[in-house]
Amino acid sequence: MTLDVTEAGERTETPLTPAELFEAGRAARRLLPRSAQADYSPSPGRDPIGILRAQHENRLQNLIDLRVERMSADAFAFYRGTAAIQVADLATAPSTGAEVVICGDAHLSNFGMYRSPEDAMVFDINDFDESTVGPWEWDVKRLLASVVLAGRSLGLPAEQTRRITEETAGAYRDFLRQALEMPIIPRYFTPMAVQRASGRRILSDDTWRLIDQVTKASRKRTSDRVGRKILETNEDGTLRFVERPPVLTRAEPEIQALALGAYERYRASLPPNTALLASQLTLDDVARRVVGVGSVGTRCFVIALRGPVGEVVLLQLKEAEPSVVERFGGVAALPGYLDLSLLPDEQGYRVVSCQRILQAVSDPFLGFLRVEGFAFYMRRFRNRNASFDIPTMNPSQFSDYARTCGAVLARAHARSPKAAFVSGYLGSGPTFLRASAEWATRYADQAEADYAEFVGAAGDGAFAVA
Repeated sequence: MTLDVTEAGERTETPLTPAELFEAGRAARRLLPRSAQADYSPSPGRDPIGILRAQHENRLQNLIDLRVERMSADAFAFYRGTAAIQVADLATAPSTGAEVVICGDAHLSNFGMYRSPEDAMVFDINDFDESTVGPWEWDVKRLLASVVLAGRSLGLPAEQTRRITEETAGAYRDFLRQALEMPIIPRYFTPMAVQRASGRRILSDDTWRLIDQVTKASRKRTSDRVGRKILETNEDGTLRFVERPPVLTRAEPEIQALALGAYERYRASLPPNTALLASQLTLDDVARRVVGVGSVGTRCFVIALRGPVGEVVLLQLKEAEPSVVERFGGVAALPGYLDLSLLPDEQGYRVVSCQRILQAVSDPFLGFLRVEGFAFYMRRFRNRNASFDIPTMNPSQFSDYARTCGAVLARAHARSPKAAFVSGYLGSGPTFLRASAEWATRYADQAEADYAEFVGAAGDGAFAVA
């Protein structure tokens, strides 16, 4: 940004043009050479176990053992639950200083398919609990280290994993440049459609077969289909959850009593058209539900609603804690992106807003609220959302998937004003690709060492609940 002085002597900021931002990015190579992106060394006093224990303090204590169990499955599962550790490590490393709206937890398993309001299947980022405004490098490095760990879990040779990691970085670089060449409206609102297209082949036929399988499986992941399994109908026609502890248990009477008022506050955060739609749904029951790996222990509920003709609509109410990027990475909220008057209290607002920025098309039911001092966000539950099962992929499918995630991440970052700076910094050569892949390899080694320490600490009772 450049500073001008008005006649009254007040300082005002004049935004740089995209061309000026691009040149500023090129100039940043002198301050932080792209080859330096390979550097990683643990900071003194690094304490990954302490960070995890700090995260457990405000969570539901009866679910801590389950979180530890899920993260103990393998090094990749551990990595999925440790965004806080990685941002703490990245906070001590140099960066270019250009911020964008970031996912904050952009590993490979946080991408997937879902149905748009227009009933089209799209592929995009699908987890935003840690989203905020922060260094663009943090998302890219989170993604690339997950590529290395996933490649190792598949038993791929180191050379092949390294090549796929560099190609993923290359997809990010190339698609960022392509997105910035688009007019801004299609740049924001053109999704990555899940359909075969004519022209240049990007994905192999083997990968398209996998996409077809996942698309077919997604047809079973709707509110109506899931409702048949987890709901029963009372004599008066109302819906009631069928308990399946510990994953699904009916909410306590005091929570049920709060539900209707909470639903009204949630509706107030919706766009008018969705708010009017939501006013015609009848809330019948609320259940607690355990989700994810890193999110285990946060407060999460599923709400059963009936439509005018008896249709089932399920919404998920999920606790929104402060982003680990801020809490453990030390990156404070910045003006110009979000309404800072709503922060830090309305963390659900942060999640919903960043999701709408990062996704080309989002769930119209996204909304936020506070209940009994806790911040939440609401979204549809089971909207044909489906993830790709990485352990079942062959090398060709894995390579295509990783590159696609890199492209999607680039298109998400391209919606932020300083994306042109990033593109200028990256350039068109292989320097950043090689350096970032080297960093990812080194950090994957660190994550595996942390995993071994975590398993040992868990065995010694470090996470035992008193």
